[in-house]
Amino acid sequence: MKKVIGLAAAVEMIPDGAALMIGGFMGAGTPPRLIDELVRQGRRDLTVIANDTARPGVGIGKLVAAKLVHRMITSHIGTNPETQRQMIAGEIEVELVPQGTLAERIRAAGFGLGGVLTPTGVGTTVAEGKKTVTVNGNVFLLELPLNADFALINAKRADYYGNLEYSLTARNFNPAMAMAAATVIAEAEDIVPVGVISPDAVGTPHVLVSHLIGKERGHG
Repeated sequence: MKKVIGLAAAVEMIPDGAALMIGGFMGAGTPPRLIDELVRQGRRDLTVIANDTARPGVGIGKLVAAKLVHRMITSHIGTNPETQRQMIAGEIEVELVPQGTLAERIRAAGFGLGGVLTPTGVGTTVAEGKKTVTVNGNVFLLELPLNADFALINAKRADYYGNLEYSLTARNFNPAMAMAAATVIAEAEDIVPVGVISPDAVGTPHVLVSHLIGKERGHG
């Protein structure tokens, strides 16, 4: 059985300066209680790897607004003017990565690969400083794996072993990130007895989940 821990205790494990992967897209599939608790505890100088920074007041946008993020590795900041403002002001470092490349770099880390080859970005500023590889006359960029200290995962349901079931678009980055981080902290809408989640519905098996947070309300 997975040890269920409190929300505050889970976030207390995350030090200032940690590298976090946070699942979801525009806030959907992003763990809301973990985000709020990070803000409440004031973790600083975070590196966040995520698909986007959502919108002001939504999901990762709360971390940006609280100025807890030192560096973002992401595919999209266009819907969050505060991220754009901080980037232009030099208050936050932003590495923009094409969305498919971002997903593959995370997957490569999770599967122990040395990197991925992609034609996306060849001949553009994305290629600056990166190795290229020619295969059958075609040029590819070598994109290196992305991993993190912690993955913060949002699931629809978890069982007490820690098996996770996702809902709809929450399947996008959460399962891959759960493979690519040293410590996986999962937040679920419901925690159910073992056997309620069909084996076919398990998106992340329990062996990958380090901690499952309980259902108490956060302070955020």
